[in-house]
Amino acid sequence: MRLLSVAALAVLAATRPAGAAVNVVATTEDLADLTRQIGGDQVKVESLARGYQDPHFVEAKPSFILKLAKADLLVVVGRELEIGWLPQLVQQSRNARIQVGANGYLDASLGARILDAPTGPVTRAMGDVHPLGNPHYWLDPANGRRAAQAIAQKLSQLDPAGAAAFAARYADFDRRLAEGEKRWDALMAPYKGLKVVTYHRSWPNFCERFGLDVVGYVEPKPGIPPSPGHTIQLMREMKRLGVKILLVEPYFDSKTPDSIGRETGAKVLVMPPSVGGEKEITDYIKLFDHDIQLLVAAIEETGAAAR
Repeated sequence: MRLLSVAALAVLAATRPAGAAVNVVATTEDLADLTRQIGGDQVKVESLARGYQDPHFVEAKPSFILKLAKADLLVVVGRELEIGWLPQLVQQSRNARIQVGANGYLDASLGARILDAPTGPVTRAMGDVHPLGNPHYWLDPANGRRAAQAIAQKLSQLDPAGAAAFAARYADFDRRLAEGEKRWDALMAPYKGLKVVTYHRSWPNFCERFGLDVVGYVEPKPGIPPSPGHTIQLMREMKRLGVKILLVEPYFDSKTPDSIGRETGAKVLVMPPSVGGEKEITDYIKLFDHDIQLLVAAIEETGAAAR
């Protein structure tokens, strides 16, 4: 498409009408929910990815361009999670407010604790390794808190009149999240050090936060489908270590995990990593309530904790 003139871009960047809700587009349901919790009725929020989708691979729909064109704020996961589908949409939206580096662009990862950052050169031979570190940071509640704080600060910049309300809602969210952390820590305390296998490297922040030891992956390399040789080797290691929990994201093919489960006796636990991954996971705190209750039930069912 032909780029707009400087004058047209200036019109797009015009100040939002006083008293109007801040129009926010988030790339994932997790960030959309955090924005709603902080913004309340002072924001209108839409998510591009659904919670049951793999956020690495989202279909770039023309309707997304229309949503982005009207946005006052774009909130992204960052760390190149959306690199395969978002940049072209942002460019085609021709919205100067939300271009990278503009005041209406918020990378929620900037204040987060990021794991798995490569220490050397990254090549395609390593699979889909993220050179800026693992982008699934929101699965540590402490990073959710940091993202919510960044959203509150950004909304206050865009709508100074609403700053006190945003701060109050952030304080309420922080309180409820702290209460949740106490629940989750109590539930997970008996299982610290438990060995698990996951399909993709979606869970390092979650597992570090709650004391689980990830000893293998169904993918031989990030983003690379499982091969017979790797699967056999993984099953041998799971038997040797007595691994009884295999975490699988809902958008991956279950054929290989189910085969591994039958061979090793491990429980294949489909665990959503995002808000909206199941209909009852309607917000960020419920995501952890759901997943931890699901995980504890699986641990007890398999007797994994006794090993």
